[in-house]
Amino acid sequence: MSHPQIVLLVKFKSALPIDEAMEIARERMDDFRALKGLKQKYYLHDPATGEICGLYLWESAEDLDAYRQSELRATIAAAYQAEGEPQVQVLKVLAPLRDEIL
Repeated sequence: MSHPQIVLLVKFKSALPIDEAMEIARERMDDFRALKGLKQKYYLHDPATGEICGLYLWESAEDLDAYRQSELRATIAAAYQAEGEPQVQVLKVLAPLRDEIL
């Protein structure tokens, strides 16, 4: 497996309890699995802030750009009842620690 080149981190607060948010995430996982170039997605929760986070590992900037223009991306805030605008960071991978993704 080749290493991801781009990391996307999205954080937001949701009006939903965490268990309901995760049920929505499970219902949408096949849509994310079908995305070209998405090598992995981690569903995260920060108990200190209450934020729900998505950490996406992308094969290329072009694949990320295609996702960012998709209907799937456009529905995230509504699906999770996000409060306010999500925080978004895009980072370039410089080097991996290991040859394999564990």
